[in-house]
Amino acid sequence: MEWLMIGAGGFAGAVARSMLARLVTLWAGEWSFPLGTLSVNVLGSFAFGLLAAWFTGRVAVSPEMRGLVFAGFLGAFTTFSTFSIELLDLLRGGQHLTGGVYLGASVVLSLGAAWLGLSLGQASQ
Repeated sequence: MEWLMIGAGGFAGAVARSMLARLVTLWAGEWSFPLGTLSVNVLGSFAFGLLAAWFTGRVAVSPEMRGLVFAGFLGAFTTFSTFSIELLDLLRGGQHLTGGVYLGASVVLSLGAAWLGLSLGQASQ
Protein backbone atom coordinates (compact mmCIF):
# COMPACT_ATOMS: atom_id res chain seq x y z
CA MET A 1 0.00 0.00 0.00
CA GLU A 2 2.86 2.37 0.80
CA TRP A 3 4.23 2.10 -2.75
CA LEU A 4 0.82 2.79 -4.21
CA MET A 5 0.55 5.96 -2.08
CA ILE A 6 4.01 7.10 -3.21
CA GLY A 7 3.05 6.46 -6.83
CA ALA A 8 -0.22 8.38 -6.50
CA GLY A 9 1.60 11.29 -4.88
CA GLY A 10 4.27 11.18 -7.58
CA PHE A 11 1.66 11.36 -10.33
CA ALA A 12 -0.02 14.35 -8.69
CA GLY A 13 3.32 16.07 -8.02
CA ALA A 14 4.51 15.68 -11.59
CA VAL A 15 1.26 17.08 -12.96
CA ALA A 16 1.32 19.97 -10.47
CA ARG A 17 4.94 20.78 -11.37
CA SER A 18 4.15 20.94 -15.07
CA MET A 19 1.03 23.02 -14.56
CA LEU A 20 2.67 25.53 -12.20
CA ALA A 21 5.75 25.95 -14.38
CA ARG A 22 3.52 26.61 -17.40
CA LEU A 23 1.30 29.05 -15.50
CA VAL A 24 4.32 31.03 -14.29
CA THR A 25 5.72 31.12 -17.81
CA LEU A 26 2.37 32.29 -19.20
CA TRP A 27 2.11 34.96 -16.48
CA ALA A 28 5.70 36.21 -16.75
CA GLY A 29 6.15 35.65 -20.47
CA GLU A 30 8.94 33.87 -22.29
CA TRP A 31 12.41 35.06 -21.39
CA SER A 32 15.79 33.43 -20.92
CA PHE A 33 15.52 32.95 -17.14
CA PRO A 34 13.82 29.67 -16.06
CA LEU A 35 11.31 31.36 -13.74
CA GLY A 36 8.87 28.43 -13.85
CA THR A 37 11.43 25.96 -12.57
CA LEU A 38 12.70 28.40 -9.96
CA SER A 39 9.14 28.94 -8.73
CA VAL A 40 8.53 25.20 -8.45
CA ASN A 41 11.78 24.64 -6.55
CA VAL A 42 11.20 27.50 -4.12
CA LEU A 43 7.57 26.55 -3.48
CA GLY A 44 8.47 22.88 -3.12
CA SER A 45 11.25 23.67 -0.64
CA PHE A 46 8.88 25.86 1.39
CA ALA A 47 6.17 23.20 1.39
CA PHE A 48 8.64 20.48 2.37
CA GLY A 49 9.93 22.51 5.31
CA LEU A 50 6.48 23.54 6.50
CA LEU A 51 5.02 20.04 6.26
CA ALA A 52 8.09 18.41 7.80
CA ALA A 53 7.71 20.67 10.83
CA TRP A 54 3.96 20.07 11.08
CA PHE A 55 4.26 16.31 10.65
CA THR A 56 7.02 16.14 13.25
CA GLY A 57 5.52 18.32 15.94
CA ARG A 58 1.82 19.06 15.42
CA VAL A 59 0.14 16.46 13.27
CA ALA A 60 0.51 12.70 13.54
CA VAL A 61 0.46 11.08 10.11
CA SER A 62 0.87 7.51 8.95
CA PRO A 63 3.98 6.30 7.14
CA GLU A 64 1.82 5.92 4.03
CA MET A 65 0.74 9.56 4.18
CA ARG A 66 4.33 10.69 4.71
CA GLY A 67 5.31 8.65 1.65
CA LEU A 68 2.50 10.17 -0.41
CA VAL A 69 3.43 13.72 0.55
CA PHE A 70 7.23 13.66 0.73
CA ALA A 71 8.57 10.88 -1.52
CA GLY A 72 5.57 11.00 -3.84
CA PHE A 73 4.12 14.46 -4.33
CA LEU A 74 7.04 16.66 -3.33
CA GLY A 75 9.57 14.19 -4.74
CA ALA A 76 7.97 14.49 -8.16
CA PHE A 77 7.18 18.18 -7.75
CA THR A 78 10.82 18.95 -6.99
CA THR A 79 13.78 16.98 -5.66
CA PHE A 80 15.37 20.30 -4.80
CA SER A 81 13.11 20.46 -1.75
CA THR A 82 14.65 17.27 -0.31
CA PHE A 83 18.15 18.58 -0.98
CA SER A 84 17.29 21.87 0.76
CA ILE A 85 15.96 20.20 3.92
CA GLU A 86 18.84 17.72 4.10
CA LEU A 87 21.37 20.54 3.79
CA LEU A 88 19.58 22.61 6.43
CA ASP A 89 19.48 19.60 8.77
CA LEU A 90 23.25 19.23 8.43
CA LEU A 91 23.88 22.92 9.04
CA ARG A 92 21.46 23.14 11.97
CA GLY A 93 23.13 20.06 13.44
CA GLY A 94 26.47 21.86 13.42
CA GLN A 95 27.85 19.80 10.56
CA HIS A 96 29.01 22.82 8.58
CA LEU A 97 31.87 21.10 6.77
CA THR A 98 29.68 18.15 5.79
CA GLY A 99 26.97 20.58 4.68
CA GLY A 100 29.44 22.55 2.59
CA VAL A 101 30.75 19.38 0.97
CA TYR A 102 27.17 18.23 0.30
CA LEU A 103 26.28 21.60 -1.24
CA GLY A 104 29.38 21.76 -3.42
CA ALA A 105 29.26 18.12 -4.43
CA SER A 106 25.55 18.31 -5.27
CA VAL A 107 25.97 21.32 -7.53
CA VAL A 108 29.27 20.36 -9.17
CA LEU A 109 28.56 16.65 -9.60
CA SER A 110 24.98 17.17 -10.78
CA LEU A 111 26.01 19.80 -13.31
CA GLY A 112 28.92 17.63 -14.40
CA ALA A 113 26.66 14.60 -14.79
CA ALA A 114 24.13 16.65 -16.79
CA TRP A 115 26.92 17.97 -19.03
CA LEU A 116 28.31 14.45 -19.52
CA GLY A 117 24.85 13.07 -20.32
CA LEU A 118 24.17 15.85 -22.80
CA SER A 119 27.58 15.42 -24.40
CA LEU A 120 27.19 11.65 -24.76
CA GLY A 121 23.64 12.03 -26.04
CA GLN A 122 24.66 14.61 -28.63
CA ALA A 123 27.68 12.57 -29.69
CA SER A 124 25.50 9.54 -30.35
CA GLN A 125 23.21 11.42 -32.76
